Amino acid sequence: MKRKLLAGLALAAFAAAPALAQTDTITLGTAVQLSGKDANTGRYYRDAYQLAVDRINEKGGITVGGKTYKFAVKILDNQSDTNLGVQLYGQLITRDKVTFLLGPYSSQDAISDSAMSEKYEIPMVQGGGASGQIFSRGYKYVFGTLPEAENYFRSTLAMLAQLEPRVQTVALISADDAFDVALAKGTRELLKTAGLRAVIDQQYAIKSSDFSSILSLIKTTAPDALLWGGLASEALDAIRQSKSLNVSPKYFSSFTVGVPTADFRQALGKDAEYAFGMTSWWPDAALKDEWFGDAVQFNELYKQKYGYDPDYHAASAAADVEVFAKAIAAAGTLDPKTVRDAIARVDFGSLYGRIRFAANGQIDLPQIVIQIQDGKVVPIFTDQFVNKPRYPIPPWDKR
Repeated sequence: MKRKLLAGLALAAFAAAPALAQTDTITLGTAVQLSGKDANTGRYYRDAYQLAVDRINEKGGITVGGKTYKFAVKILDNQSDTNLGVQLYGQLITRDKVTFLLGPYSSQDAISDSAMSEKYEIPMVQGGGASGQIFSRGYKYVFGTLPEAENYFRSTLAMLAQLEPRVQTVALISADDAFDVALAKGTRELLKTAGLRAVIDQQYAIKSSDFSSILSLIKTTAPDALLWGGLASEALDAIRQSKSLNVSPKYFSSFTVGVPTADFRQALGKDAEYAFGMTSWWPDAALKDEWFGDAVQFNELYKQKYGYDPDYHAASAAADVEVFAKAIAAAGTLDPKTVRDAIARVDFGSLYGRIRFAANGQIDLPQIVIQIQDGKVVPIFTDQFVNKPRYPIPPWDKR
């Protein structure tokens, strides 16, 4: 009898304990590129999502309606397949019953996958797609933390206007995916405003690897500057083939992707020198953050945990999770529509920058012009020079 009584008391205590310290879970669901052609970039999103979730949980989670919630993240592999990604987001919503959605990498994937968030009226915050097409459809449930693709070269052209010798002619080369189509469209307008002439405006098929015809055109036309939009792998192939054929513009070359990453420098070695690029994020201690302290601390923690440096993809992904933390707490509920409205109103400083969405759901952040100098990424220009550029870029046979 005594043993039964003790067992009964122990069982009652066990049953009561969770009620005294109950922690509910908010599950964020995403399908990112963990394998396939975009896996190298997809890892930034996987790792940054997890790091931000862990950090917010370590700091106590979120209080909503008197309850403490912890984040969990469910990450599926879309295998760099856009169609599969759409199916997986459907699975996350209808079968896995995730609470809210984080985005994939790439504008094309964000365009397709956000249709699922809109259909089921579940907010998606994504830092992987920048094309204006994502935000021009009147959708209410998708938000983006990358600046719009159409303005990616805005800071670059502002910098060129202050350099001597002056650039007057430009070769604009871009892929035919959603991001780069938007990039090219916006850059054409920026060139007009800057008084520059595009002597080459060429589009190539995404995933191309042979750029000999484009490079021959550049050699014949001899533009002052080259503005290149495409995947990092394409930029690497273009640079290698440029060196092989001794093709370069007179003064300047800039690439939308690749330049900020250690992989780019390792792949090219000394051939990466002088390349200009851009980034919406730099690990600056001035970027204060509620959970990480500042961007420098985020940078160090990320590198310590994963063994490689974060770039703007990772920083924007971490900020996506923070958006949900801020919005859910402000909403005081997990109701999707109420949280959606709270996301639209967020305005806070983060490790990534100021998070504040325009009416269309996209953020506005300036690009930082960067250059590879002595094997390191150096910030050069925001709205003013922060370091001296190495300009003009010498031709391959003079390096």
